[in-house]
Amino acid sequence: MDTVLSYRGRVVTEGDVEFIGELIAAHPGDSRRGLSRKLCEAWGWKQQNGSLKDMVCRSLMLALHRGGHIELPPTRWNPPNNVIRRLKPPPVAVECSPVRGTLADLGPLELRQVRHAGSEEAQFDSLIESHHYLGHVQPVGEHLKFIIYAQGRPVACFLWSSSSLRLLPRDRFIGWSPQAQRRNIRFIAYNSRFLILPWVEVRYLASHVLARMTRELSVHWERVYGHPVYFAETYVDRERFAGICYRAANWVHLGRTTGRGKDSPTWRPTRSKKDVLGLALTKRFREQLGRER
Repeated sequence: MDTVLSYRGRVVTEGDVEFIGELIAAHPGDSRRGLSRKLCEAWGWKQQNGSLKDMVCRSLMLALHRGGHIELPPTRWNPPNNVIRRLKPPPVAVECSPVRGTLADLGPLELRQVRHAGSEEAQFDSLIESHHYLGHVQPVGEHLKFIIYAQGRPVACFLWSSSSLRLLPRDRFIGWSPQAQRRNIRFIAYNSRFLILPWVEVRYLASHVLARMTRELSVHWERVYGHPVYFAETYVDRERFAGICYRAANWVHLGRTTGRGKDSPTWRPTRSKKDVLGLALTKRFREQLGRER
């Protein structure tokens, strides 16, 4: 059968379009979300952790709707666009007295995954909003949030997110094909926020917690999402930071961004250029990321 659409690795044929049309007709009272979940079930379209690929499926159905191939029911609810109207997390009280001394003075550090942890996640969001220069943003897709505690007090925060599909310096470094890239992008974690709280002044703390975080990251990721991660990446704005703690933790400089951003409508830079840094989390990362099947 002729291909109607190819979306996120899923090829949609004329027969698929006919099936979706029959599914919509058989459930006239369902919302777009309800229909996309039924289609995911029918296709067995699931993530590695068993969750339905509901958002991807909904986007695919919308693309077919806009192309005139199917007729979706009217939209029932439009959630607020967090890019346009980002709701700031409310402030959470934390002890801000100075933390000084050496790593040994801090004692054992506790790395705690706080996503879906109620008050701890609220504390994380508040700390990022208040003290990180980029502020808080709710990531889309797979992501994990961590707070590092010393003597019961938070001293650092990490946010890890899904990686962008295309990033030229990283892609050249890995050397994978477009097919492997689409298939295996989920095995890369992007460090989108790293914060040492401003009242914490402990030498070598940043590189120390970064090294420990990356040693344990894949275990946490597999526990939540059902698959490991083999590579970590981040961007460093050279107008603000030198990235010393990343280099001290053995991250490698891969290149620089173009400054255009993934949604730039022109070829002109619209933001500052950033260094791209990466860290292999396994020795065989190129082999693991380069698999096409």
